[in-house]
Amino acid sequence: MKTSIQQGFELHQLGKYPEAQVIYEQILQLQPFHFDALWLLGTLFGQLQKYQHSVEFLTKALSINPHHSTAQNNLGNALNELGKLKEAIICYDLAIKLRPNDAQAYFNRGNVLLKLQRTDEAISSYEKAIYHNPNFAESYNLLGIALQGQKKLKDAITHYDKAILINPFFAEAFNNRGIAFQELHRFDDALINFESSIKIKPDFVEALNNRGLALYELERIGEAILSYEKAISVNSNFAKAHNNLGVALQALKSLDQAFAHYQQAIQIDPEYVEANWNLSLLHLLNGNFNEGWLRYEWRWKRESLVSLKRNFSEPLWLGEQSLRGKTILLHAEQGLGDTIQFCRYISMVAQLGATIILEIQKPLIPLLKHFKGVNQMIELGQKIPHFDYHCPILSLPLAFKTNLNTIPPSDLSITSDLTLVDHWKKKLGPKKFPRIGVVWSSLSSFKDDHQRSLTLIEILQALPKEGFEYICLQKEIKDIDQNTLASNPHIRFFGDQLNNFSDTAALIECVDLVISTCTSIPHLSCSLGKKTWVLLSHVADWRWLLNRDDSPWYPSAKLYRQDRIYHWESVLTKVKADLLAFTTL
Repeated sequence: MKTSIQQGFELHQLGKYPEAQVIYEQILQLQPFHFDALWLLGTLFGQLQKYQHSVEFLTKALSINPHHSTAQNNLGNALNELGKLKEAIICYDLAIKLRPNDAQAYFNRGNVLLKLQRTDEAISSYEKAIYHNPNFAESYNLLGIALQGQKKLKDAITHYDKAILINPFFAEAFNNRGIAFQELHRFDDALINFESSIKIKPDFVEALNNRGLALYELERIGEAILSYEKAISVNSNFAKAHNNLGVALQALKSLDQAFAHYQQAIQIDPEYVEANWNLSLLHLLNGNFNEGWLRYEWRWKRESLVSLKRNFSEPLWLGEQSLRGKTILLHAEQGLGDTIQFCRYISMVAQLGATIILEIQKPLIPLLKHFKGVNQMIELGQKIPHFDYHCPILSLPLAFKTNLNTIPPSDLSITSDLTLVDHWKKKLGPKKFPRIGVVWSSLSSFKDDHQRSLTLIEILQALPKEGFEYICLQKEIKDIDQNTLASNPHIRFFGDQLNNFSDTAALIECVDLVISTCTSIPHLSCSLGKKTWVLLSHVADWRWLLNRDDSPWYPSAKLYRQDRIYHWESVLTKVKADLLAFTTL
């Protein structure tokens, strides 16, 4: 006849937890120090996610028999779930000491070390788990995640491969392999893996969301939307899918729907950084500056910018304190174009009675060294003198409560070095035709740069070969454009002769018109008062607003917008027509 503990154990193994619990508790009423009943009941509570009870009973069991490796391991699991990570590691270490070939304990230990961001130790622990159990698919998967966190993407993919070889129905490993391919910008491969994951697990919301991301990158926006919508149909509280759906809808100019999904994501998770950031950009794009500037401060919580946030002990100035007799540090934070665009606020700060220290990117120092209102200029990263307040340059519109009607003029405080202008005029030689400065791309690390940049082959469609002299204002040329540039000598390129933005500014002064995609160059040319035609994507960067061919930021700008997403044909056709008419001006 089976004993009560055997009955409880068999029920437990069958997943009949309430019945097993009753038997274990009956045994403990009669024998409070019954080891098997204590550790099995502690294990059962862990399976029921009652982790505090699990810790209580496993601790009692181990006070009777501290050499039981499985109980030590299970106690570690419960402590892990309660967030007591260092205590959990102690338990796993004891379990491993008691049973050195315990692959599961090594695996569990690796999971906690990964949570603690002790990645190298986690990797070592996963490797030991695999050593003791070569068919441990989950350990290969988690080892891949750890390696991926260290940006060792090819190594991560190798381990996902092994996990999938062991378990061809491992949906999570397919999903993780897809993410690794996504990070390598191998979007077709990423999509294949997300599709495989979803085929195994049709309601896998993370894979559905990730498939949407891959489809978006492959410019299959409609399909991306469907994938996000499927994820939301499975889990309506999946904030990431709402946010990503908003991004896709915004790309198609369905702005009201995009707004609704950003709002939904924030309602689900008020601290969701990307949704708050995206909502700020949409407000700014719509010209709703009051709300836009406020939410724009969410940028400092973004992963891509958090390392740039300055943690000064001196207070942040956002327009509230008096600056009379005070020194303020105004510091650059993002791209060169951003600094050029928003340095117009410097004179406004100076008018408040402040002494101004301006910290900016090195390439801009020669250009801005005589900027009106600046008392001291330093290169980003150099030692900073004493100051009383500080403000990032892109927070100045918030400080001055800028709206569409109060955008300060680009007061042409940016000027060219006349000696350099003369140097470039001599280098260019006598002018026979109108000179057109041209920019079609940049080497920017901006995530969506491919949407705002052109190839040289594309922009050549807008540039009549006869009757114009073309001056490339780019310092650097992408590999894809090198051969095209070499075979089009009528595009004059000066490359390394453009030592800094002072050279670029002087060269701009030598042309009659600038034609450029959305890079830092239009900011510079417009700030110099040069007539500038800006080529924009279907839904352009927020600073160019919507549905207008002029800019309240730059009176000399004329905007050319895509009429459909990813299609430059109409833009290039209109530019060419206007350029031909330009000869008669």
